[in-house]
Amino acid sequence: MQETTLDQIPRKTRDLYEKAMAAMERGNAGYALDMLKQVVTMEPHFLLARKNLRISQVRTLLAAKPTAMTHQMSSLKGTFTLMSGQGKLKKDPKAALDTAEKLLATDPLNFSFLKFFAQAAQAADMPEAAVQTLEVARPYFSKNVDFLRLLAQLYTEINQPANAKDCYSAVVDLRPNDQTAIKNFKDASAMASIKSGNWEEKGDFRQKLKDKKEANRLEQQSRSIKGEADVGDLIADRLKDIEREPQNMNFRRALADLYVRAERYDDALQALDDATTAAGRADPQIERSASQIRVRKFDAAIAAAKAAGNDAGAAAKEQEKAGYIYEDAQEMVKRYPNDLQFRYELGYQYYIRGKYNEAIEEFQLAQRNPQRRTRALYYLARSFTEKGQLDIAFEQLQKAGSELTLMDDTKKDVIYEMGVLAEKMGRPEEALNYFKEIYAVDIKYRDISQRIEAAYKRK
Repeated sequence: MQETTLDQIPRKTRDLYEKAMAAMERGNAGYALDMLKQVVTMEPHFLLARKNLRISQVRTLLAAKPTAMTHQMSSLKGTFTLMSGQGKLKKDPKAALDTAEKLLATDPLNFSFLKFFAQAAQAADMPEAAVQTLEVARPYFSKNVDFLRLLAQLYTEINQPANAKDCYSAVVDLRPNDQTAIKNFKDASAMASIKSGNWEEKGDFRQKLKDKKEANRLEQQSRSIKGEADVGDLIADRLKDIEREPQNMNFRRALADLYVRAERYDDALQALDDATTAAGRADPQIERSASQIRVRKFDAAIAAAKAAGNDAGAAAKEQEKAGYIYEDAQEMVKRYPNDLQFRYELGYQYYIRGKYNEAIEEFQLAQRNPQRRTRALYYLARSFTEKGQLDIAFEQLQKAGSELTLMDDTKKDVIYEMGVLAEKMGRPEEALNYFKEIYAVDIKYRDISQRIEAAYKRK
């Protein structure tokens, strides 16, 4: 399969992808998912987008704290879709792959769905896509023998015997007396040895590889999926990648991420500066990453001051951090006035500083962002409340409440504020009904218990 790179996709698709990545970095998972799905549909061979789509899906699922029952229910609900997709494998592999994507959108860690995706990708002559998806899921299937064998087979198909050997090694660890697993491990080791140019069959995998340093690198890359890699060596790898492909922004962003993991914040910022220079233009995604790194740098300094018992120094750094975030929010809106996420962030900075007119102006714009709309309406209401315009504030909360279906934290905040405003406007019975909605699902929310008990005592 010929993979499509970022530089090869049309400009319109690239812009959509970059917006998706920016949304991911800001935690707008839903917005990022929608855009990444569009990118994958437009460019099926653009594997980087498919990988980030899968990562976003997994993060979204894990945020919901899935259980074994979660996967059982998704299997049950997806039964007919899965059967329909399997019937398309031979006749229409692309349609089968689309079906597999729909299944993974509902549960990206369902083994049946992952297995079907691998089958569909192979049928569509895209085994690399299958490998990529399983690599994202591997940390959650580290003791699943069937999963490891499937991934090993795919590695073998795309001529990556060293990685296949790694999977078979894990199978042997889980089933030390499984003769098939042992044979698979030996075969993959031999293939890896031949590919690396070392024809001597002796010792373990590390000895069979011609270059011992390469063995370390392969092992580190395998562990990196689980977050245990030697960051220093991975940084060296990314520097080599950049030297080979200086225009590849993904390598440069990855390098910055690694520097952050190593707490080398200045190096991370320099890597992003170099990325901007290499791109030849300003990039809001890169600038947002730089802002986040500077905040991380402040946090590290604050933690160090506290650990040293320097409370005054920590407080000074806290104040400096707050000032930076405020100024950065203003600068980002100035540079990217059409980015509604930046509008929301600036509105919040105005709000916490008591600049309610300025906050209202930003939140009125930010509410056009689907991912920030309800929170923007919530803070609009809070701003109008601070100005004493209770009826206008209540209207904003009504809009937000009508668009929220689940009683999540945002809806609780909205309903609670509606209750508070109803009380202030002299409507105690209406206020009690709002408070009861929250009390029925979360008795520990703020002071809801005290409010309910006080209301019933008044009765």
